[in-house]
Amino acid sequence: MKRFFYFLFFPLLFTACFTPAKECSNFKTGTFEYQTYADGELIKAKIVRNDSLEIDYYDPKQPDTSAIRWVNECEYILKKYNAKEASEKQSFKMKIIETQGNTYSFEFSQVGQNKIKEFSATRIKE
Repeated sequence: MKRFFYFLFFPLLFTACFTPAKECSNFKTGTFEYQTYADGELIKAKIVRNDSLEIDYYDPKQPDTSAIRWVNECEYILKKYNAKEASEKQSFKMKIIETQGNTYSFEFSQVGQNKIKEFSATRIKE
């Protein structure tokens, strides 16, 4: 019975502590594409980012430009330029949670809010 317990316990111990490797520095700059649903319709959005600026082409007719402040290697804060309404002046916290090849998964939330959304983005050549 003890052997059975060891066979179950040790693999669980090693897999429970597994943390996926992240190469966040590979995704600090570049052009990326992600998909999201808006009003029941699938939309492809594009992000163009350098070390201090991000342009989000969620609506191709009106891109959003935001300043970036990197908190650490995998997290940054976005603050919109030219925000007109109070809701647009709120900053967003972005966190890269996993990287794999030319794709990364990230989560974002408004600063001070608990509601988190997750997406995956893929680097595209431009």
